[in-house]
Amino acid sequence: MNRRNAMKAAAGIFAGGGAGLLALSYGFSTQEKPAEEPRKLDYSHPEDNWSYAPLDPEVTAQLAYDSYSEGSCMYATVKSVVSQLAQTFGEPYASFPIHMFKYGHGGIGGYGSTCGAINGAAALTGLLVAEKSVQDLMITDLFRWYENQPFPAFKPSKPVFDFVPDASVSNSVLCHASTTNWCKATGFKVSSAERKERCRRITADVAGKITTSLNEIMTNVYVTGMHTDDAAETCMACHGNEGKIKNTSVGMSCNSCHSESLGHRVFSDIHYKIMKE
Repeated sequence: MNRRNAMKAAAGIFAGGGAGLLALSYGFSTQEKPAEEPRKLDYSHPEDNWSYAPLDPEVTAQLAYDSYSEGSCMYATVKSVVSQLAQTFGEPYASFPIHMFKYGHGGIGGYGSTCGAINGAAALTGLLVAEKSVQDLMITDLFRWYENQPFPAFKPSKPVFDFVPDASVSNSVLCHASTTNWCKATGFKVSSAERKERCRRITADVAGKITTSLNEIMTNVYVTGMHTDDAAETCMACHGNEGKIKNTSVGMSCNSCHSESLGHRVFSDIHYKIMKE
């Protein structure tokens, strides 16, 4: 059955009565993948020049907060970890080009895409964890935490700006969505000193989080989080590689940018079930 006939069939069901539509929609529901359960990661750090020693997450968070004005979020996240490792090990950390991470500010060069703080944390993961499969799981954990964590939570010892930001859930790893959602929740402008203090403190939160993760993976006690977002799993059941539409590859939350129309919500399962491969 082609798309037009499928939609005609769905429209007829709708006209025939809500009860029949609901029953058919339930029967035609797409099959979502089961939630991925937490599991312990086994990782052995290779003997190379990139040595690691456990760091204090609170100290690291404060360093990130204090370094923010030098190069913004991504730079401060990376510097908070690398500068401490340079003190412990010297090279190659002592001459590491931290300045390059200034590009991550404002969602990469001010473009509003991936938040610089988690971009920097992902870069640290790539630098210090050699196995790609482990990197991927740790980054997914970090990004999922960022999407769902109410923050900022960090409280600096000496605030740069005397303001305590209200916490909010970003629901997105994108800089522009994260900041916009906070501005909507609090009423402050994106250009305000209050919003800048919020991002400075979130940078500290992320630096503390990635430090905890690195400590755990290097001591072989890291346990993954739940790699499931209900909205993303629902969308990917159709649009992902194992669905019929196969036009999307994503792990991030979908509903930070996309809203589901009434027509899509009512007819998508029926259409999906009877459409051709």
